[in-house]
Amino acid sequence: MAARLNYRVVDVFTDTPFLGNPLAVFLDGSSLTGEAMQTIAQEMNLSETVFILPPEEASCASRLRIFTPGKELPFAGHPTIGATFVLVDEEFVAPDVANFFLQENVGPVPIRREPGETFMAWLTTPEITFGDKHDRAACAAALGLTEQDLVPDVEPQVVSAGVPGVFIALRDKAAVDRAVLDEPAMRNALGDSDALERFIFCPTDGGAYSRMFVPAMGIPEDPATGGLTGPLAAYMMRNGLVSHASGTRFVSEQGVKMGRRSLLHVHIDGDYGAKAIEVGGTAVSVGQGTLVSP
Repeated sequence: MAARLNYRVVDVFTDTPFLGNPLAVFLDGSSLTGEAMQTIAQEMNLSETVFILPPEEASCASRLRIFTPGKELPFAGHPTIGATFVLVDEEFVAPDVANFFLQENVGPVPIRREPGETFMAWLTTPEITFGDKHDRAACAAALGLTEQDLVPDVEPQVVSAGVPGVFIALRDKAAVDRAVLDEPAMRNALGDSDALERFIFCPTDGGAYSRMFVPAMGIPEDPATGGLTGPLAAYMMRNGLVSHASGTRFVSEQGVKMGRRSLLHVHIDGDYGAKAIEVGGTAVSVGQGTLVSP
């Protein structure tokens, strides 16, 4: 007999329904194989679908498995914040518990909830690593832009907190909005890099104005990318595009071009090394349903 699986749909990094990044959260994935989870993620056809499981580590409140339509991820920010919202709303986590861990394939991820009636949660970004730098002109051309559209003297570079992405700093919002990704050209520009995510942004007074593309995972464009927002902050600090003073806060505004404005909050606790950057946001419930498992 086929199992009936309950799920919630929430919009993450917004407090307004139908903005932010939509997420499907399955409340109990313990009866599913990884193959079945991948099939369900393809059916939901959102940038990510997350399955809540009993934790394997005693220190964690729950375990999460996160899938794009194309593959499983070791860590992602928007499913982490969205699952936290559902875990609290469904009382899997007691309302008075402000700090806990969620087990993901990258390891335990620290969660911090702000007090108050309005939901706001922060994750601590896993260890951030810097990879290869890449040719400015080739990366610009792969976006339908010229090298003059890039921030002067800042090279595109791969940065990762579990899922590597290439970061390309542009001069202004107009260039960010004008960009059109030519994925074969970008693959040629990156050579043998394992980075599949393409993150473009421009510095702003309040932080950054951003877009992200990952067609190789079945996501033509992502409205909000929490897993790359910590690496974004680290990349901006390393290149002098934002302060690295402890206590600095800023916002990455993403998804505007595609009509899904998202606000991803950043808190810098120390320098740009490991476990020093928190990414936070709000979430709002937009629906629920039951799926018959494959």
